[in-house]
Amino acid sequence: MDVDVVNMFVIAGGTLAIPILAFVASFLLWPSALIRIYYWYWRRTLGMQVRYVHHEDYQFCYSFRGRPGHKPSILMLHGFSAHKDMWLSVVKFLPKNLHLVCVDMPGHEGTTRSSLDDLSIDGQVKRIHQFVECLKLNKKPFHLVGTSMGGQVAGVYAAYYPSDVSSLCLVCPAGLQYSTDNQFVQRLKELQDSAAVEKIPLIPSTPEEMSEMLQLCSYVRFKVPQQILQGLVDVRIPHNNFYRKLFLEIVSEKSRYSLHQNMDKIKVPTQIIWGKQDQVLDVSGADMLAKSIANCQVELLENCGHSVVMERPRKTAKLIIDFLASVHNTDNNKKLD
Repeated sequence: MDVDVVNMFVIAGGTLAIPILAFVASFLLWPSALIRIYYWYWRRTLGMQVRYVHHEDYQFCYSFRGRPGHKPSILMLHGFSAHKDMWLSVVKFLPKNLHLVCVDMPGHEGTTRSSLDDLSIDGQVKRIHQFVECLKLNKKPFHLVGTSMGGQVAGVYAAYYPSDVSSLCLVCPAGLQYSTDNQFVQRLKELQDSAAVEKIPLIPSTPEEMSEMLQLCSYVRFKVPQQILQGLVDVRIPHNNFYRKLFLEIVSEKSRYSLHQNMDKIKVPTQIIWGKQDQVLDVSGADMLAKSIANCQVELLENCGHSVVMERPRKTAKLIIDFLASVHNTDNNKKLD
């Protein structure tokens, strides 16, 4: 074989080997870096751009796609200890002609974390309103979507700032008062009574605890490799003290039932999406909301837990699109009357 041809194969093999070795090294040694690359790749693939905006000395980090148009913009609020990229699995199935905005909630990811910040639900609602005004997102009423803690913030936001919101989607929101506690809430109360804040199930610090949290939040049993579990933990550990402080704030007397206390003030068309097998927040909350919100429709998903956005992203996107279409068409019909 010609020496030049041999050299060509050696060079080609070396060129291919470098990214493969880099991937293997990242997977084995720096799984957290691999997770960050994963989110960067999906943001880029889906056309989501990251930007920062400031209210005085407070910074908000957000991602967006598209521009405001005749259809309402969509603002998406993530849950406890998550970040804006948790919505990417849903964004994948949303039309590209919609204006989407996903913001990091106060203290999360790229948004300012301050020891002086009010982390109560009311405090978070005020911060999100500052963000909305910075972007002039409320120049025209927008569609507000929130899940879990973000759903609680979204519901209270719609009650406090009704003129900002055209419609609302709450995905298994927190903040409701149940007549009986489920197993998860009973466990939390026991931990609070014993002051064992290090053991909060939603704040894992080992791969084993991360696996338990995934099982708690999901109906589908994902088999996650140990290295990925380690990467997920590595990403979170530097933030766990903040998560504990935030968690204790949102389950305090001031915040715990704030959605329940304000749900009858929600006047905009509202969609409730809930996984029937939710072990974190009981699905009966959907019926509570439906009885208190006049214009409300409920969608219960079979074989789905608390992590609706991750477990059923295609279905979630379709439900949001269909709901928006029905509300939009109703508004158009009213204008014609």
